[in-house]
Amino acid sequence: MTVAIERLTDLQPERLAPLIAESEQHGLRLVRRLADEWASGANRFDRPGEALFLARTGERVVGVCGLNVDPYAAQPSVGRLRHLYVLSAHRRLGIGEQLVTRIIETARGRFERLRLSTSNPEAARLYERLGFRPRADGAHCTHSMDMTRERTAT
Repeated sequence: MTVAIERLTDLQPERLAPLIAESEQHGLRLVRRLADEWASGANRFDRPGEALFLARTGERVVGVCGLNVDPYAAQPSVGRLRHLYVLSAHRRLGIGEQLVTRIIETARGRFERLRLSTSNPEAARLYERLGFRPRADGAHCTHSMDMTRERTAT
């Protein structure tokens, strides 16, 4: 299966309908919140360093992930990985890894640190495999990556 990772500058929220429906069946509102915030203009992933990516197989959207300036951090040099979701039927195929890797690549040179919050143990393992470290010392953050250290390690 060929997966294309596409950076969006314009989103038709209806493209996320399959992801919204499935995530809500699992009690998750993160994709709905992404679509609602885009539609309202509250978050268009358009500030310096920000980005939104979709994963597609053909024209079918199978995953999404975004990068924002972290609204919970005091410094604009801290980015936040947000709204990672991959359709259940497309998990364990490397799509989440591709999306997170694109976020990390996009954050290099713009952010000194990346942060995220997850309560999903499977997602936590993915993030840790890609270089995020667990944190228990701050609200709104379960994992972080020091981009200055990460940058010199590669």
